[in-house]
Amino acid sequence: ARDFDDAVYCERQGKHWRLLVAIADVSHYVRLKSPLDREASLRGTSVYFPGEVIPMLPEELSNGLCSLNPQVDRLCMLCEIQVDDHGRILSHAFHEAVMHSHARLTYDAVARMVVERDETARNEYPQLLPHLDNLYRLFQVLLQARQRRGAIDFETVETRIVFGADRKIAQILPRERNDAHRMIEECMILANVCAARFLTEREMPTLYRNHDYPDPDKLDDLRTFLAGIGLSLGGGAEPEPADYARVMEQAQGRPDVHLIQTVLLRSLSRALYGPDDIGHFGLALDDYAHFTSPIRRYPDLLVHRGIRHVLQRGSKDNFTYRHNDMQSLGEHCSMTERRADDATRDVEAWLKCEYMQEHVGESFDGIISTVTGFGLFVELSGIFVEGLVHVTALTNEYYKFDPVRYRLTGQNSGRTFRLGDSIRVTVVRVDLDERKIDFVLADADAATAAPVAGGGSGASATPKTGKGKTRSKAKGRRNGDNNTNKGKRRKKQ
Repeated sequence: ARDFDDAVYCERQGKHWRLLVAIADVSHYVRLKSPLDREASLRGTSVYFPGEVIPMLPEELSNGLCSLNPQVDRLCMLCEIQVDDHGRILSHAFHEAVMHSHARLTYDAVARMVVERDETARNEYPQLLPHLDNLYRLFQVLLQARQRRGAIDFETVETRIVFGADRKIAQILPRERNDAHRMIEECMILANVCAARFLTEREMPTLYRNHDYPDPDKLDDLRTFLAGIGLSLGGGAEPEPADYARVMEQAQGRPDVHLIQTVLLRSLSRALYGPDDIGHFGLALDDYAHFTSPIRRYPDLLVHRGIRHVLQRGSKDNFTYRHNDMQSLGEHCSMTERRADDATRDVEAWLKCEYMQEHVGESFDGIISTVTGFGLFVELSGIFVEGLVHVTALTNEYYKFDPVRYRLTGQNSGRTFRLGDSIRVTVVRVDLDERKIDFVLADADAATAAPVAGGGSGASATPKTGKGKTRSKAKGRRNGDNNTNKGKRRKKQ
């Protein structure tokens, strides 16, 4: 983790579980309308670049007073949750508290202890083992509950950049996730649900983390695509997350599983902050807010302020914020989140271009990650660098773009390039200023070249000498927590 703002504890109590989620008490130090608060609001979020962070709060707080370091007392906001053996929340309570961390553990170390049950690792922290084992047992319960309610799980690959001594990229590696990551993630989700319910029950103005139903037009395109490959999405006009999960189950083992997952992901809305509790489609939850990262996200700080106000016997009538305040803050925080994501992508793109300058003329295997009217974006396998094969670099014919089936089809040859196809390309140009990498096909026979009955539909891509202007694309995240949102209220489940 990059911010040490959360801690967990779990014990068995009779026939249920008692889970404690302690979050750094940032709202104690960052007072309303103070200079710290104004700057945190302006930034909205910490921005994480490869090897560098621009924090939302000064490091004296983020790495000092608000960092839950081991063997020291720290102020925290505590969420106490009682959970039954079906993963249902029996009760929850919030407390202003002082906590004492007994260890800062890495995800890999915890995985060795509780998942792999490595004896050497388990002997290193014998006093913590009962609590860690309890956490892992609770995680199994929460995982089954997640599957029952139909939460969407996309297997996406996140990467990390490893720098050499000259501050240039040495490697780009996939970021490994294990059950220890997922265990903490489920605990945080549970606390976020409790925070949303706590404030909703008291009609307190706050910010929710809303993930709306998919846009109807995108659903129509998705159903057309799935029908073409022998699959279907249930649920009619308003499919549930479980309907998406069933499609993913049906896709397992198919050669086009990557394509199906990508198309499903792109049909989802973008998660946004707002003052009305719409729910979270991807997680299949009716109530959801962000409570667990107030060091790096301003919405979490607002949620903490609302909880503290209630704990100190305040009500919605004498709370500083009103619904319209939260409306404005939600729009602002959604914007700052997008701004941070865009900045991070831009820096990573520049670094990857710098890295690929040394590989001009070399050939690589890759996967078609996006199909557009002006060409194919290809992600290089094992390198996680993306570039464009412009339509003019294909063959000397017209290519028809089918935006529903995500493919380009040669008008005369019937040759088809589809999202998810394997392809071999050669790096021909790197433009550092524009953050662009251009590829050409390394071997005309390396790409999928299957004639398609009936041809494609959509706009035609005509070979030209000019390059396409639009070079960036939105990338999806786990659990459908991005893309675009039309603001339709989510039906309660």
